[in-house]
Amino acid sequence: MIAREWKARLPLAEKDGFLNYLDETGVKETSSTPGFRGAQVLVRDLDSKAEVTLITYWSNLEVIKAFSGKNISKAKLYPEDEKYKLEPDTFVNHYEVVENVWS
Repeated sequence: MIAREWKARLPLAEKDGFLNYLDETGVKETSSTPGFRGAQVLVRDLDSKAEVTLITYWSNLEVIKAFSGKNISKAKLYPEDEKYKLEPDTFVNHYEVVENVWS
């Protein structure tokens, strides 16, 4: 299994609206892609900004291409991201999941 990690920063005042938007775009779109295994959205408040991390889980690197295109290291951004004054990473990181334990 592969974990795909993307991060962005945005003003605290935009956090709730963006999280709803992220659910409607990044999470729902990925979940309809064959090979998708799950997602986590992590948030932390920094001084005047919030940092959002989206981690999606996939069967393998090949199925990620169906979602992201050939360059799987490039972040998939959405047209309305600017509305939330987003400062997105333009890249993503991929990790092989070697252990996954939930209690």
